[in-house]
Amino acid sequence: MSMVMPVIVGAGPAGVRAAQALAAQGLRPVILDEAPRAGGQIYRQPPPGFQRPKTALYGFEHRKADAVHRAMDALLPQVDYRPGTLVWNVEGKTLDVLQDGVSTAVPYTHLILATGATDRVLPFPGWLTPGVYTLGGSQVALKHQGCAIGARVAFMGTGPLLYLVAYQYAKAGAKVAAVLDTSRFADRLAALPGLLRAPGLLAKGLYYLAWLRAHGVPLRSGVRPVAVQGKERVTGLTYRQGVRTHAVDCDALAYGLALRSETQLASLAGCEFEYNTRDRNWAPRRDAAGRSSVPGVYVAGDGAAIAGADAAELAGERAALALLEDSNHRHDTVRARELEARLDANGRVRAALERAFPFPEDWARGIADDTVVCRCEEVTAGTLRQAVADTAAQEMNRLKALTRVGMGRCQGRMCGAAAAEVLAQACGRSPADVGRLRNQPPVKPVPVRVVCRERQEKAPS
Repeated sequence: MSMVMPVIVGAGPAGVRAAQALAAQGLRPVILDEAPRAGGQIYRQPPPGFQRPKTALYGFEHRKADAVHRAMDALLPQVDYRPGTLVWNVEGKTLDVLQDGVSTAVPYTHLILATGATDRVLPFPGWLTPGVYTLGGSQVALKHQGCAIGARVAFMGTGPLLYLVAYQYAKAGAKVAAVLDTSRFADRLAALPGLLRAPGLLAKGLYYLAWLRAHGVPLRSGVRPVAVQGKERVTGLTYRQGVRTHAVDCDALAYGLALRSETQLASLAGCEFEYNTRDRNWAPRRDAAGRSSVPGVYVAGDGAAIAGADAAELAGERAALALLEDSNHRHDTVRARELEARLDANGRVRAALERAFPFPEDWARGIADDTVVCRCEEVTAGTLRQAVADTAAQEMNRLKALTRVGMGRCQGRMCGAAAAEVLAQACGRSPADVGRLRNQPPVKPVPVRVVCRERQEKAPS
């Protein structure tokens, strides 16, 4: 049996359960994670010495969070765990990583990418005003530091996270000015039969709604943002509901349109991609076990498709069993089939959630020309539309070459989805037809000296 060097990127629910399954068969995986402590975004742990109990940090999910944290603690003697480590490139069965300002190479024979998800945002006037945060960012502030993003916070967007984070803020004592949902009540009603497949999830959602309403938080559906008020700092928000425009007095805004998978490393690893209509996102092509198109590379959790923390645990374990099978190690085929069945059932629930909180497809049409889409390069929606009008551009990488959209520090991580929506609307095609940005290293900003040194070391002598 050849030597197996498994590496897991991400120490959230998927990464921890994958490591657990590999360690159970005597393998010692390397676990690389950007965060200083395991748990991922959903079960992010606060700094040591933090006083709030897990019941306050994670609410109904505190037992699940505690189980993941305890599982990781128990694994520490059996794994090579490297927290605070950014994986910024994948090339030739090697990961380039940055830890404490030092870049090193980590080789692997098998790679499990459990990279998680990030907020999807679409721009509107004032979205770059200080005091506007993503929903996920506002939740991180609360979980990791016990801080609210403002004294009077409005929440806007769609998806289950919208109500969860608003509830968490209100429970923590923050003033929630309003919860503004771009989806309609009719959407949630139409999705109800599918949501009945997950009565626990449905009950929690209804509880959040009822609790917020009972505590006087204004809940609005079917809204569209008009503008953030304020220049140096958020002072308010205007939104449209039907034909009427309303104002909210707030000093911070948490905003996001559900989640999208973090797939840059899968792209650099050479994985083939396909358009996920449900998630409205390009995702690595994979089989039911998590195998990508590249032998020895597996994707799991929200980094493969948005499915939530429970599904991430299942998918992480399933990917590890696939790795064991592919490397001729003992694996539990019965458990593998059970995991796939549970993931399939979860997929049906996720489909119902997407019907309940649909993506606002009219958004790109309403973005004003002077609204910045790519904040790194200060590219506006009007610039993108003009490029389409002048050159008949119909593909994202062509648009990138013409306008520099996606060429900045974030490499399109934040603006790529919005730019694709604007391009698709401008040229009359679907987001699937305009393609996706080709990813380039580094996937996140690193010191220039690091990249230069890497290129020198890899250059032929």
